[in-house]
Amino acid sequence: MSRIKNAWLAIRGRALPSAPNTSGNHQGEKTTEKGHIADPERSVQYLYEQMQIDPNLRASIVMLRHMDRIDPRVKKIHRRIARDATKGGLKLHWIGKESARVNKLWQQFMLRLQLNNRSKLMSDASGLAKEGNLPLQWVVNELRQVTSSIRMPTETIIPIVDQSGRFKNVKQAFRQVDPLTYQELCTFPLWQLTVSRLDPDNYDDMGCMGRPYLDASRSIWQKLIMTEEDLVIRRRTRAPQKLAHSLDGADKTALDEYRERVEGQSGEIATDFYGNKLTVSAVGGDANMEQIADITLLVDAFFSGAPAPKGLFGYVDGLARDVLEDLKRDYYEEIDALQDALAYAYENGFKLQLLLAGLNPDSFQFQIQFVERMTDSKNQRADLALKYQALGMPRKLSWESAGVDVQRAEAMREEEANSKDPYPEHNEMENEEDEKPKPQVSITPNNQPKGESATSISNG
Repeated sequence: MSRIKNAWLAIRGRALPSAPNTSGNHQGEKTTEKGHIADPERSVQYLYEQMQIDPNLRASIVMLRHMDRIDPRVKKIHRRIARDATKGGLKLHWIGKESARVNKLWQQFMLRLQLNNRSKLMSDASGLAKEGNLPLQWVVNELRQVTSSIRMPTETIIPIVDQSGRFKNVKQAFRQVDPLTYQELCTFPLWQLTVSRLDPDNYDDMGCMGRPYLDASRSIWQKLIMTEEDLVIRRRTRAPQKLAHSLDGADKTALDEYRERVEGQSGEIATDFYGNKLTVSAVGGDANMEQIADITLLVDAFFSGAPAPKGLFGYVDGLARDVLEDLKRDYYEEIDALQDALAYAYENGFKLQLLLAGLNPDSFQFQIQFVERMTDSKNQRADLALKYQALGMPRKLSWESAGVDVQRAEAMREEEANSKDPYPEHNEMENEEDEKPKPQVSITPNNQPKGESATSISNG
């Protein structure tokens, strides 16, 4: 088991501190790197964070969870991020030569960890967006199989690092504490807990956790909610027309008696009153109820920190279609970055599974990716695949760009070919395919909006 742990540390590429280890655990060879403080602003926070959870990170996470529960806009942002990032599921993308054994281990790994379940992937993606971190605990059984990946609450995880941001002891890299009593619950070695961070202030500082996606929008959200509540209160108090009742020469007793008689009547206050001492004059309501430019400003400021433009969340006033298309492309890039952070965690878990199976992950060139890298339409992906085909690119590359699972497609092609003849000859199959006319694909540059090219297919 020690060899597996050492190989796992080498694969994850964690730089080890050059200072001697007093615990007796040799973490690696000596390096020439000098000791340093990873971030000057964290020099004071270092000792504080070793004792308890970062209060700023915990406050951000707790507030964003509250925002997600009570505000449909925040819920829609988090749900759309999780939905678009996990669309299509995961796949094993080969860069080099494929291995049938690794493919089989990947399929078994997905089934055991329920990575083929959309709900599991959306839960992890939503947690990464809300908490800014995705701590996954790998559970290994007696058969040396990774059986599950448990998403841990970020606000209870503390990296055990030194002032340079490196792990003190890889056998105790993280610890979990109670957020209320700060009592240590357990510790995790580096191979057992993978933490994928979203936009950390310093990636090389292992003690620097990621930030929630809407972390910078919290103060704007508070102002927006307060202004909306003030607007509702103002409408209730100032919008209706009111009446001023003036009783000439009446004392306090007569005024109170008149007020009780009028306010005690059922229904609304009467508009006309008659009396030899009574004068009733109307007071107009607020005539500027439609002026809500301050709320519009706060809405724009809030959605400026969202991954997608506000037009995708229902605010479409004054938004041109061309501008919306450009903002959507930026949203696709945000989703790609989120997918990379998610895939990094799953790839580390699969590499651990390969080590437990006696395979060196460095011997295989593969990546764990999501099937749909961008939330383009199916027609756009098919158009890109056809353009690759016209350029003479390999067939598998065209299939991958179209969002097709290459392994599944190859298996279906082979099954379909074998179903026609109980004893197929591969040479005959290849000759038949060569005799069939191949579709001709041509590309016309600048024949689509925004200077994109058009694709034409003809069976020649």
